[in-house]
Amino acid sequence: MQRTTSRAAAALVAALLVLTAQVLVAVDRASAADPFTGYLMAHFTGESASGEQLYLAHSKDGLHWTDLNDGAPALLSTVGTKGVRDPAIVRSPDGSRYWIIATDLRIASGTSWDDAANRGSKSLVVWESTDLVNWSAPRLLDVAGAIPGAGDAWAPEAIFDPASGDYVIYWATNATLNGVKKHRIYYTRTRDFRTVSAPAVYIDRSGNQGVIDTQIVESPTSTGGFRYYRASADGHITIEGSNSVLGTWTRIGDLSHMGISNGATGGNVVEGPMWMPFNNRNEWALWLDQFATGRGYMPIASTNLGSTRNFRTVSDYSLGGTRKRHGGIMGLTAAEESRVLAKYGTSRPVNRLQSFNFQDRYVRHADFDVRIDANVSPAQDAQFRIMPGLADPSAVSFQSVNYPGYYLRHVNYDFVLAPLDGTTQFAADATFRQVTGLASSSWSSFQSYNHPDRYIRHYAYLLKLEQITTATARSDATFRLTG
Repeated sequence: MQRTTSRAAAALVAALLVLTAQVLVAVDRASAADPFTGYLMAHFTGESASGEQLYLAHSKDGLHWTDLNDGAPALLSTVGTKGVRDPAIVRSPDGSRYWIIATDLRIASGTSWDDAANRGSKSLVVWESTDLVNWSAPRLLDVAGAIPGAGDAWAPEAIFDPASGDYVIYWATNATLNGVKKHRIYYTRTRDFRTVSAPAVYIDRSGNQGVIDTQIVESPTSTGGFRYYRASADGHITIEGSNSVLGTWTRIGDLSHMGISNGATGGNVVEGPMWMPFNNRNEWALWLDQFATGRGYMPIASTNLGSTRNFRTVSDYSLGGTRKRHGGIMGLTAAEESRVLAKYGTSRPVNRLQSFNFQDRYVRHADFDVRIDANVSPAQDAQFRIMPGLADPSAVSFQSVNYPGYYLRHVNYDFVLAPLDGTTQFAADATFRQVTGLASSSWSSFQSYNHPDRYIRHYAYLLKLEQITTATARSDATFRLTG
């Protein structure tokens, strides 16, 4: 009798948890006070020195995008491989917390794709925030370490599951199962993106066909629940539907009739399917990365996801100045949009540093070395955004205009243009105090933050960090900020 009572109590608690989760989702989705007014995209840009970091873009209509943070990375990974790809943004049902999860991978460090797929990180990189603008330090979350023979953990996504009141994280891992080694989609559960349940297979295609990129979108139903749709890169771009996140999924079709595939049928070969519900109307965009041709993301759209024949091409769109690689899009409320744009949307003016004693010459980078030259071409090589100092916001740092995320820094008292790596050493080397010009009070000199007895100067037209003891050196160390 006591055992029966305990079971009944446990069942009641479980039912209440599910009901609470469903109410939270309904409140979040149906709140008339907080309609979505814009969109935020998280993405990476490619295999350049700073391309495998976290970038952000903003849109008012979901089709025309503007790079945030002047096109520079908004967040840097300083853990694991010190690079991230395939970021996804997750909002809690009540809108009080956000997470970004991403692949822990940096091909630009010299890692081969074979090493990455077979001997790569089994963890995801996680950032956490309560306001979308102040983020925690990145941390690693081991999701695939318990999978026998796991080679990697790629392209993570997460979705809140109202059936259980927690989040389902799903990603691709390359491992051997039933004698076949390939990428399959695995999943785990979490409530806090710190601890996870044991991983299990989520999607497995027949034969040797692997699947790497999968993303789920939800559609409210007339009965108050949700219908879920997932797009997977598995040779095709396959669309499936289900009435629950972990329930039975039914194949709806693929995009081969549009000349779009993931390589199985040729045509326009794409990857990284990225769903985006349009705000305030019953329509969805599916963004597809045309990686085979390097043309970047293209959208197709549908007002009825029940058939792949309902998708149409979209021609009126633009993606801003940076290349957008596999990421995620989230609708923004007016309050969220205001905070994001206040933090990342203000563009800083472009300046040049003019030499005091060679006034036809300006500081410029050339092959990532730094010097002063006349008639700089291209002109952007001599253009910088004057940013709050990386090590001290009352000082300044010089960010390149044509290499966003790259800064002037000293290394062994010589200057280079280098990608921000998130270390305290880099921040100190790239920070300078703007002081009264050593040769003229109407000009400026720039004192090193971590070597305060040294200043930026040119010597034989090359930029150096040196102690200033002569009249010539004072002139060499004097500059003017111009437009």
